[in-house]
Amino acid sequence: MESNNNTSKIALIVLAVLTAVFGVLYFRSNQLTQEQATSIEEKATELANTRVKLDSISTQLDSKIAEIKELGGQVADLEALKLQLEQDKASLKKANHATVASYLAKIKEYDVILAQKDGDIVELKKQNGVLTENNQVLSTQNQTLNTENTGLKTVNKNLSDTLSEVAAKNKELARKVSIGAALKAQNIRVLAVNAKGKETEKAKLGGKRIDKLKIVFNLAPNPITKLENKTIYVRILDGEGSTLSDEAVGSGKINQGGKDIPFTTSQVVTYSNDNQEVAVLYSRGGVVYKPGKYSIEMYSEGFAIGNGTFVVR
Repeated sequence: MESNNNTSKIALIVLAVLTAVFGVLYFRSNQLTQEQATSIEEKATELANTRVKLDSISTQLDSKIAEIKELGGQVADLEALKLQLEQDKASLKKANHATVASYLAKIKEYDVILAQKDGDIVELKKQNGVLTENNQVLSTQNQTLNTENTGLKTVNKNLSDTLSEVAAKNKELARKVSIGAALKAQNIRVLAVNAKGKETEKAKLGGKRIDKLKIVFNLAPNPITKLENKTIYVRILDGEGSTLSDEAVGSGKINQGGKDIPFTTSQVVTYSNDNQEVAVLYSRGGVVYKPGKYSIEMYSEGFAIGNGTFVVR
């Protein structure tokens, strides 16, 4: 009987000890679970706060970039910083508790840079205030210069108009002087010269006996004509209006009235202003002149200076 009682007591003691042990184990397990939950919650809060701070810095960077651009400052460094920030934000999504601390350090660096840019913005605003004042002064000066320039343009136009009028008058005067100074051939006569050099002056020349034509004339005195060499061009036209021309004996072309016209012969004469007599020879050997009335035209220095006629029978 006594042995049974001892066994029962031992069993109760063992049960009590096991119950205590299990109680302690349960308490410790429950405590660990709560600590883990608290730790996870703290980590999540840190990550969320870090993301919020980075988003705030991103917004501030955008604002600073826009303001500095408007003030005319350089934003290349801020734009590079904004790119780095976006990369940090993307990396943070994969971060754990161990790496959050490094982001907090970066946030401090970003805050320092933003503070520096606030100082830069203040300086830029001061500079722009000076520039605005200078621009107002320059604008006033520009308006004054524009007014003066308008006045100068008016004066210049008036001077230009006056100069144009003077130039036109001078040109007209020069034209009149040129006309007045033009040579004038008078007393034009035509002689036939045969192969032996005999000269014949008749109302009608024999075509078969003409070896050369000799055109004789006087140059009228003119006090405003320069005493210098003058080239006189002679055109001989047959009854059909064709110009006698042979380059082998000195024929060519001259510009008269804007047109190139053929001439028969030419001769350089030294003008002496004393009614000098001039003789021009035209040799067209071996050619028989057709019967009819021939015309003679003379030119010098762009002007027609005389004309005459002769008849070949």
